[in-house]
Amino acid sequence: MEFIDAKEKLLETWGALGDSWGINRTTAQIHALLFIAPKPLAMEDIMEELKISRGSTSTNLRILLDWGIIYKENKMGERKEYFVAEKDVYNLSRQIATERSKREIAPALQTLKEIVQIKKDGTAETREFIKQTQALLVITKDINALFNLLSTQEQGRLQRIILHWLGSKNT
Repeated sequence: MEFIDAKEKLLETWGALGDSWGINRTTAQIHALLFIAPKPLAMEDIMEELKISRGSTSTNLRILLDWGIIYKENKMGERKEYFVAEKDVYNLSRQIATERSKREIAPALQTLKEIVQIKKDGTAETREFIKQTQALLVITKDINALFNLLSTQEQGRLQRIILHWLGSKNT
């Protein structure tokens, strides 16, 4: 496979993965482009490479900046802003885990904590509702703990945790 074909395939695949994870396809593709770029890219470079509008590029760059997985860089003597992605995959994973926990898991936890407190009326329907929402609360707390663990570990420790977990799944 030639470089250009491999690059295009990565951008398409990363965009599709983003879609399946609830992230805008273009946002994911911009992230992938910046991640593999050997140097910071200007907005115009991104627009040209992905064939997207200035508005779309600007909006999606703001999303990635808010997530803390890309950064702005200025070049001396230039007015253009340049963008660069976090290149360390462990730092990237930690940042994504932190943001997903804050944006998705924490609100779900709050909601589940509220709804498991419903008034018990003795009906089978209410008992089942409480049982199932309490089970969801437990697993959501476990997922949140895992995200917190991922977001706080150093690279070597994180690798050992993942390898230990993978090893225990294969036994």
